[in-house]
Amino acid sequence: MPAQREPLEPLELDVDRHDPAYRRWLREAVGKVQSDANRSADTHLLAVPLPEAWGIDLYLKDESTHPTGSLKHRLARSLFLYALCNGWIRPGRPVIEASSGSTAVSEAYFAKLIGVPFVAVMARTTSRAKIALIEFHGGRCHLVDNPCEVYEAATALAAETGGHYMDQFTYAERATDWRGNNNIAESVFRQLAAERHPEPAWIVATAGTGGTSATIARYVHYTQRETGVCVADPENSAFFGGWRTGDPGVTTDRGSRIEGIGRQRVEPSFVPGAVDRMMRVPDAASIATIRVLERLLGRRTGASTGTGTWAAFRIIAEMLARGRRGSVVTLLCDPGERYLDTYYSDEWLAERGIDITPYADRLERFWVTGSLD
Repeated sequence: MPAQREPLEPLELDVDRHDPAYRRWLREAVGKVQSDANRSADTHLLAVPLPEAWGIDLYLKDESTHPTGSLKHRLARSLFLYALCNGWIRPGRPVIEASSGSTAVSEAYFAKLIGVPFVAVMARTTSRAKIALIEFHGGRCHLVDNPCEVYEAATALAAETGGHYMDQFTYAERATDWRGNNNIAESVFRQLAAERHPEPAWIVATAGTGGTSATIARYVHYTQRETGVCVADPENSAFFGGWRTGDPGVTTDRGSRIEGIGRQRVEPSFVPGAVDRMMRVPDAASIATIRVLERLLGRRTGASTGTGTWAAFRIIAEMLARGRRGSVVTLLCDPGERYLDTYYSDEWLAERGIDITPYADRLERFWVTGSLD
């Protein structure tokens, strides 16, 4: 009979990944990204002139004044901090992103700031102005023919290079601190504090990743406010169909013509249960609206701003019909100079069969009657 053996002591394991050089680089990288926020002033809340008799105020949160010129600067900063603190970004390894343009511009900026390469995977139809901005910030563009291919192409590039696929469409709602910490919702409510209607009846957002609408809606619920949150969605986007049916598997067979918003699938960062309302906005209405905003504000905006503002006008018309007063807030997402050869070009519209005249006429009547019907 074999002799009894004494029970073995548990094997002690110790894996130390505390590389001093890496930790020094990480501290410096996080500090540089945080310093960018410290150097940046808050973005303006612009008042859009409406007839005084309406008793309703409309504001545009002007995100075009960020260093990289769009709402996506906030997202890119949050994504870089999230990925750095998770240990996903490493010195000398590229950061890769699937993007329709503006996020890639902002991520190229932060990649250059911390000294890592950046590759943007985008549809070939992305505006040349955005591609030029990505390259200006030191990024490289990898163009694909089908917008649906950006996810797989970005994943493959990350595997080939040993880099990190940032994946804004999955991590946008996780990376942003929706409870506060200088998020966009906290900023809006702080800036409205001295206005005649400090708690807006509605905030209107648009969805590219879904992260901004999730942040705003969560903050509204967390701070126990009555404000409604509406997401305006363009043509050819899956978000509206997914929200209406409750089916996250909804897809569309073509991409959005409104750059920066609308996706062919319901992205993981879109949180449908947090928002109160969605509105499908025709592309022609979005483009007609930015032509009107140019007259009202004396400046051009991107078409995603038009999508949100058209929805805001619809809500204002409903408030007027019900005799309600209050305020409505939407977002000025990026400047129109990026789209001079597209949304501001009558030839481009004609080539694509987009007729903005009926919506421009409705907007003209809106200022007189308060109705968009």
